[in-house]
Amino acid sequence: MGNSARKRILLAVDGSEQSFEAVRYVSRALPAERMEIVLFHVVTRVPESFWDLEKEPAYHYRLVNVGPWEREHSRLIQEFMEQARLLLLDAGVPQDAVTVRVQDRKAGIVQDIVSESRGGYHAVVVGRRGLSELKDFVLGSVANRLVEKLDHVPVWVVGGKPSPARILLCADGSENARVAVEYTGSMLGDGSTFEVTVFHVIRGLSVFQQMFGKPFVLDSQKAWTEKAERELAGARKEMAAVLDDLCVKLVNAGLDPSRVTQKIAAGATSRAAAILEEAERGKYDTIVVGRRGISMIQEFFIGRVSNKVIHQAREKAVWVVS
Repeated sequence: MGNSARKRILLAVDGSEQSFEAVRYVSRALPAERMEIVLFHVVTRVPESFWDLEKEPAYHYRLVNVGPWEREHSRLIQEFMEQARLLLLDAGVPQDAVTVRVQDRKAGIVQDIVSESRGGYHAVVVGRRGLSELKDFVLGSVANRLVEKLDHVPVWVVGGKPSPARILLCADGSENARVAVEYTGSMLGDGSTFEVTVFHVIRGLSVFQQMFGKPFVLDSQKAWTEKAERELAGARKEMAAVLDDLCVKLVNAGLDPSRVTQKIAAGATSRAAAILEEAERGKYDTIVVGRRGISMIQEFFIGRVSNKVIHQAREKAVWVVS
């Protein structure tokens, strides 16, 4: 793995503009001397959308002239990899810490990236959108499937042209929140000039009003409402203590105390919406979420709040920490 002090990053690229923005983001996200980066590309003999056609004899004649496409794709990828390598070197990443790896498609693009990700990486980085004209409506299919499958290593999904300078670290009272904080501190390291806000959302009484009916909650059950308000106030106080502890962990990891803050948003009807609103209002281009939260009712692959944030933060970088 090389220098054990380095953070090993797998940058899965496809030659697209968004892939290059992912490279640029990584070049500014961590101390350059502490990174070891593998630029990884999976070569497909023909465009990905043609693979199913190969199984149909009636379409074989359409695949005869794919040679020119393959040669042009190979040339463009070589140029892309060299430009990406030079960008990283210009950012200060040591020459021996940048590796270019291009391999033929084996099991499939996503499966091949997943297989490579088991090589001791601290993060897998992928652009939100790729080259394919056939994209998911919100999230590129490769990025989407990687988020689902990579539960053994954090995934960074990079959309738009984000900056890592201001980070919104979403936390609740779960073990995943602690892991996300410790991961962020370990990745940023000593002397980081980034600003990190540990952010928590408390849902308001309006959620219960929607569930049980506003007249029932406010008119028939005023005593219950007052009790619920006291409990919410107590929850805020308890969570403030939790956030204090999480901030201390970041400072102990080497972050500047003056750049580590905490914030609680109370009264939200949607945790995901509150996170996205705070990211926009506070100009946070990087959002850190845990793969799962404290809810016992979760989607199969990823917690509901995290899933919504990933899909809706289209022009930002989202770290999904397992």
